[in-house]
Amino acid sequence: MPASPLFHDRREAGRRLSGRLSHLRGRHPLVLALPRGGVPVAYEVARALDAPLDLLLVRKLGVPQNPEVGIGAIADGAEPQLVLNAAIIREVGVSREYLRHELEQQLAELRRRRAVYCGNRPPLAVEGRCIILVDDGIATGSTIEAALRALRQAKAGYLALAVPVAPADTLAVLRQACDEIICLETPEPFIAVGLHYGDFAQVSDDQVKEFMARVGAGELPGFAQ
Repeated sequence: MPASPLFHDRREAGRRLSGRLSHLRGRHPLVLALPRGGVPVAYEVARALDAPLDLLLVRKLGVPQNPEVGIGAIADGAEPQLVLNAAIIREVGVSREYLRHELEQQLAELRRRRAVYCGNRPPLAVEGRCIILVDDGIATGSTIEAALRALRQAKAGYLALAVPVAPADTLAVLRQACDEIICLETPEPFIAVGLHYGDFAQVSDDQVKEFMARVGAGELPGFAQ
């Protein structure tokens, strides 16, 4: 157990993180948050950089009878991106019919969640833009890796991953998936993200909706293209 938390809460972590991102301000970045925990962090980053803020929702595609084993992921956006793990698909023998059904289900869930969080506002396009992908921390990095791969497929112009805390070995794996990683702390032993926050209460759907409502109300550049 750490002697004392590194961050008071997610918003304080976001304010500290933004201080390490000022070099990207001139690139006119788009800040993307991974819901739900990444949203308060990303909000502070976007506010400090005077940058638009949007969500990047990612859903894992599971194998039959064992949904915890991922055969890929789907990430929403102006053009949703499918990321597949060909090796696992071959190993478990997933059929095209099953893959199509699983993809349709998870894509529908992505659209439902975006509607809950953002109403009818469409996702912002990432092609050619400087993207800062933000979460409250990283453990295994599987969701983050899928998100980064999806943003690459969507032709992001420059891809930065920004998190307050993560294990060094996970960051080493993720470096090949993006142009830059900004991480404030890499404690050892890492154990779990939540142990490094004083307040790590779960971020609710209503809280995400509140942050995105502020964006829609013009508190940030938000959804202005």
